[in-house]
Amino acid sequence: MSGQPPGESTNISRRVMLGMLGSGMAGIVLGSRVQDLLGRLPGPFGGSGDRFYSSLVPGRARFRIYSVSDTFPDRSARDYRLDVTGLVARPLRLSLDDLHSLPATRLERDFQCVTGWRVRDVPWAGLRVAELLDRAGVRPEARAIRFRSFDGVYTESLTLEQARRPDVLVAYGMEGAPLSRAHGGPARLYVAPMYGYKSLKWLESIEVTDHVELGYWERQDYDVDAWVGRSNTRPGDHPT
Repeated sequence: MSGQPPGESTNISRRVMLGMLGSGMAGIVLGSRVQDLLGRLPGPFGGSGDRFYSSLVPGRARFRIYSVSDTFPDRSARDYRLDVTGLVARPLRLSLDDLHSLPATRLERDFQCVTGWRVRDVPWAGLRVAELLDRAGVRPEARAIRFRSFDGVYTESLTLEQARRPDVLVAYGMEGAPLSRAHGGPARLYVAPMYGYKSLKWLESIEVTDHVELGYWERQDYDVDAWVGRSNTRPGDHPT
């Protein structure tokens, strides 16, 4: 997210990880193998219960990878399901194939972490959250959307107006490839104009509600409306 079975964790200290990176290991062996190796070494590297998995290396590993649980959750493309429930006329249960069959949207946008790092011009593929809301039929009393991750911990919320933006996606592709497990696959939320912690990984359900419910990070005093450049979230302390 190593010859360790998926889902098991190997504790490794921050000092060991920094030593590996400082020694130039990531600079010597570049590419997806480094990303895969570092991504499988979970440990309690962050504050507030988050887990730091891999550092910045080139290519698709331009991202820093984090999780709020002990391991990367795993769900195969065949077994993946996305539920759309709550204040809707027609609840939906969609497979990954169902998502691919709906009108696709492709965006090229930056991914901005509130800690300051940014990955520029990332190609995303998926479908607009608004498309799913229209198919489900949002009831008049609806005001917000709650998103849940199949890691069992991570939640996020948007207002209905925010969720209907054309740059808010259920993303299943990134940089010309299917969305990897490390990046929140098979499908994740991508909220282009907000900091990365709003773009919930491992998306399992979209629940239409009558009010905004605080998500995982908002319950720890981070901004509910995390617009890039306008958020007053605490700097230097928050993973994406």
